[in-house]
Amino acid sequence: MNDAELEKLTGEVMRGMTQNEQNTKAERFRILNPMTKKGEILFTGSSLMEQFPIQELLVDLGSDLVIYNRGIGGFTSDDMLEHMEEQVFGTEPSVIFINIGTNDLGDNSQPFEVQLEKMLANYEQILMQIKERLPETKVYMMAYYPVNETDKVPEGWGADLFVNRNNRNLPVANAAVKALAEKMGNEYIDVNEGLTDERGMLKAEYTIEGVHMYANGYRVVLENLRKYLPLS
Repeated sequence: MNDAELEKLTGEVMRGMTQNEQNTKAERFRILNPMTKKGEILFTGSSLMEQFPIQELLVDLGSDLVIYNRGIGGFTSDDMLEHMEEQVFGTEPSVIFINIGTNDLGDNSQPFEVQLEKMLANYEQILMQIKERLPETKVYMMAYYPVNETDKVPEGWGADLFVNRNNRNLPVANAAVKALAEKMGNEYIDVNEGLTDERGMLKAEYTIEGVHMYANGYRVVLENLRKYLPLS
């Protein structure tokens, strides 16, 4: 087996393991959802939402607010459309905060513009389903967070992280998501104030590898979310 074949095989194995892990998370949510209190707040989306340590941060604030997190790392808008019951409808929320689409945009197998168009079409389908199933539910569509393209880029595979998902394209995507929110009668919110340094990049102390954040970054996001949450 040559190097190219080995790399291909390794990639297939890793993708299979990731998919199995995602399916396990979705199944856990399916079983857990009937045990949840209905009419509460839902966070949903991909890893940017899954890794939001919302319950720990609420405890730190002394809040007893109930927020269910149904983010699944690695999910694209295609994946979410296949798992709406587990990620959205199963908790019957009164308020939804959604952050989905960065993995679509991060796929550099096609140009950014092509990925953005496909993602927006899926996002609209997601919102239409929510409107049909949960017509009284308030939906907040969150802006994508900035990234840090220089300070903590992982060696090797990290070079591919920012081909499409970068601080030039993300504002374009955010503008498109904002326009979609207006079209669908939802509310677009940008809670990124305080996340960036003087270069406009995600602060190095907030990020793991340039994309995902530690709890200190999410604390900033939560402070910006306060006006959208019933916090004292």
